[in-house]
Amino acid sequence: MATHAASASREVPGEPTKMSTSLVDTASAAIQGFGPINRIHQHLCAFHFYGDDMTRQVEAHHYCAHQNEEVRQCLIYDGPDTKARLIGLEYIVSENLFLTLPDEEKRLWHSHEYEVKSGALFMPGIPGPIQRQDMEKVVKTYGKVFHFWQVDKGHTLPLGLPQVMMALTRDGQLYDHLKADVEKRHGVSFEEEREKRAYMKGLEHGIHPLANGGGKGVKLVIRETDCKPPQQQQEHHETSNHSVPRVFV
Repeated sequence: MATHAASASREVPGEPTKMSTSLVDTASAAIQGFGPINRIHQHLCAFHFYGDDMTRQVEAHHYCAHQNEEVRQCLIYDGPDTKARLIGLEYIVSENLFLTLPDEEKRLWHSHEYEVKSGALFMPGIPGPIQRQDMEKVVKTYGKVFHFWQVDKGHTLPLGLPQVMMALTRDGQLYDHLKADVEKRHGVSFEEEREKRAYMKGLEHGIHPLANGGGKGVKLVIRETDCKPPQQQQEHHETSNHSVPRVFV
């Protein structure tokens, strides 16, 4: 069953913001610097699906900043408005950097080639000729995404483990109703943009066979393990018969 980008209600549990809190926010905003946030320079809209369940598809609004020409980092929200919830993050790297990653790491990254060429990855409100200049770069990159808030399940708080997310890689994966909804709200046509991006060249070495989960599902799981103690406790444990507790109390 198809799922929407966000639950029917975006109301987050908790008391309404008080005037005193708003005053503090206003004062701090006038004094403090917000360097990392101020570096955000672009808004990208795309779709993600859960690494172990392609039926759970989520509209994802990326707010990105360049670290340099080969690395970007993006905050991901479930919408572009002021009530949007921060649901995840994505790192975007060049093909050259991706190829330096260990093989076990590559499975966590997805290619952007299809997303870009299909028109499904776009910059809301930016004229086509301008955004295509950047898409010519994005088409040759890989991304690593984690979502922390499963809004498609209607969660009102970020519950559970971070979820590895993947991206579209071929026609027929994206639900028609999600595509139509986004096109209508943002006044775009994926098909028209696909035609205009046909000239773009993708990854120089082709999509790596280990990317996109290596073609298989990917899911994070939790397992119990011993907690390494501080060095002082560790040294004491090695010279005594006292056990070091594994659980924080």
